[in-house]
Amino acid sequence: MVVLGTRPEAIKLAPVILDLRAHPQQFRTTVVATGQHREILDQALSLFGIEPDDDLGVMTRRQTLDQITIRILRGMREVLERLGPEVVLVEGDTTTVLAAGLAAFYAKITVGHVEAGLRTEDRYNPFPEEMNRRLAGSLAEIHFAPTPAARANLLAEGVDPRRIFVTGNTVVDALRDIARRPAPLPEKIEAALAEPGARLLLVTAHRRENWGRPLQEICRALRDLAARHPEARIVYGVHPNPVVRDTARAILGRTPRVHLLDFPPYSVFVSLLQRADLVLTDSGGVQEEAPALGKPTLVLRTNTERPEGVEAGVAKLVGTQRGTIVREASRLLEDRRAYAKMARAANPYGDGRAAARIRRAIRYHLGRQARRPADFAPR
Repeated sequence: MVVLGTRPEAIKLAPVILDLRAHPQQFRTTVVATGQHREILDQALSLFGIEPDDDLGVMTRRQTLDQITIRILRGMREVLERLGPEVVLVEGDTTTVLAAGLAAFYAKITVGHVEAGLRTEDRYNPFPEEMNRRLAGSLAEIHFAPTPAARANLLAEGVDPRRIFVTGNTVVDALRDIARRPAPLPEKIEAALAEPGARLLLVTAHRRENWGRPLQEICRALRDLAARHPEARIVYGVHPNPVVRDTARAILGRTPRVHLLDFPPYSVFVSLLQRADLVLTDSGGVQEEAPALGKPTLVLRTNTERPEGVEAGVAKLVGTQRGTIVREASRLLEDRRAYAKMARAANPYGDGRAAARIRRAIRYHLGRQARRPADFAPR
């Protein structure tokens, strides 16, 4: 059983679902959607041709973390009792991951955690994701670490090395699939990018710990960049959460050369990413996707559970201070050497074969395959 509730989970688990279903002689695969996100979850699943077998439909307007957790626990209990899976797969660090993993544990069903071992060592940053993934790691029996660094985090916490498999990140599998069939951009943005000398700055900023003043600082920095760099065309994919949407519209709504795009379908986002000159983001997934396409990335956070990109030189932590963001983005727009150095950095996150490694690791763990699968080793 594969359980997912948000757009990032759908994107990262789609390659796993498709790979498992491509081997029906080995697996009977059921997909359960919690509906923690609604429209953007369905949008992502449809892109990969996946329809959930069960849908808990937990989303309500302005839902709180405790409300989501309780509804998922209740819904998962019924589904698990009815279907009795041998393994429940969850991905990442959402409330769906925590609640579904806990429900499976209560039912004494094996939990497999995709994208295991990411840590910031700050329980409130990102919130609530850092504790979600730590608790999910305690519930899991099989740990699919995306990188050797994530494996090292798990080992430091006492996880049995025989239960850890380094797979690469499944987002690279998904990205490569979608990049082969790019979607057209909205006409207004296509026209803006067609202007002579135009350079695309692609932005995502929505994390809960950035709500309030940090997000306001980010938006003001974008406004400053638009004024300082006439060649910049800033496209901000705005999350549907009212806190994010209202802040972005209030500060950037009438700024020339800034395009506020309702959270685009993943296919459109990948097209934007392929066209981008620079990426500014507080998203975890985008920190993995941008390096896969050689896009210099400024991380709008004070820490990251994905340090590999920073260490490889393709990403840089810049925080949320207005002046710092403007300075670092301007440096890359104005200094060709600095830009080229980041654009040439290696991608440490995956090679597009993570889903197959996960499938083989499950078989090995269950005793259906004699040979342990080889770990992903970044180049």
